[in-house]
Amino acid sequence: MTRPVPEAAAVPSPCIGICRMDARSGWCEGCLRSLDEIAAWSTMSEADKRQVWQQLPLRQQAGTAPAGRNDGSRE
Repeated sequence: MTRPVPEAAAVPSPCIGICRMDARSGWCEGCLRSLDEIAAWSTMSEADKRQVWQQLPLRQQAGTAPAGRNDGSRE
């Protein structure tokens, strides 16, 4: 699901354009972020963005990701 994010690079958004919130988990079905994470993304520090990225595989393993999720990203 995730690709390594180089330390020197700006951290990309995990958005893949599937923007539906899962009522059970509270995470977006496309990027697996919470509404608070999505809203704050543009003002988060690079370190905070990396922390969100590190949580995504755990969220995916919890069974909240839709079939066919890829690791492409879009803002």
